[in-house]
Amino acid sequence: MISSPRAWTLEQNDRRLVFSTGAGATLFAESGGSRVARHHHPAWKVVLPIGGHVRITQAGRPPLSAAGLVVPPQLTHTCAVTSPYAALFVDPWQLHAATGLVRLDAGAVRRLLAALGPTDADGLGTAAGDLTAACSELTALTGAAPVPRLDERVAHAVRTAGLSGPDGTIGELAAEVGLSPSRLRALVRESVGIPLVRLRQWGRLRNAIADLPRTSVAAAAAAAGFADQAHLTRTSRTLLGRTPASLGRASVAVFSLS
Repeated sequence: MISSPRAWTLEQNDRRLVFSTGAGATLFAESGGSRVARHHHPAWKVVLPIGGHVRITQAGRPPLSAAGLVVPPQLTHTCAVTSPYAALFVDPWQLHAATGLVRLDAGAVRRLLAALGPTDADGLGTAAGDLTAACSELTALTGAAPVPRLDERVAHAVRTAGLSGPDGTIGELAAEVGLSPSRLRALVRESVGIPLVRLRQWGRLRNAIADLPRTSVAAAAAAAGFADQAHLTRTSRTLLGRTPASLGRASVAVFSLS
């Protein structure tokens, strides 16, 4: 279930960016091609080119190109898209880990884009795209095995991490669910496959990006719980392969919020 999306659309000259994030998935779309540096995000990434193709490169392996790709969490890679695109980031517990790297044909890409909702002239959807429908379609397309039900304590921890703000520590979160910090970290790692600290970084990064059109990068970093703007920038480069400034550009853009 993807709920309570925070969304915006930015327009600058002939380029448009769309962002939406909720408790379970995040959407980022752009009305032009893109190339990002080497990175490894703690989420499933579904890259959906609109009329083009996507190419990823991993160290020591030949480049892989396709009409669309499902990239598993923690895979270190570079990524380039030759056309406008939508990228859906799905939290790691939403798909079974055995799904792995999946190539999507043009028909599958069209079905996923259609699930996100109506599009405009450039092929992008609205900022508050239907993330729930897209995730359901993704599960059907990949034939992913059912995800084991999370322990309630783990479910609370990862959902809280995904929505984390500047307050609260892992110790306080562990106390809420009646576990020691070390036991909570171990349970999350065993159940989800991603360290809890990395999930908290991902949640804070999503929150910071959601605030970019309203404020400066420094203010967005502070509100999301980063030590400073440099900390946010490093995290963004590590997890997304690009800087927050390249995502927001709020100082020169016309934006709308949903």
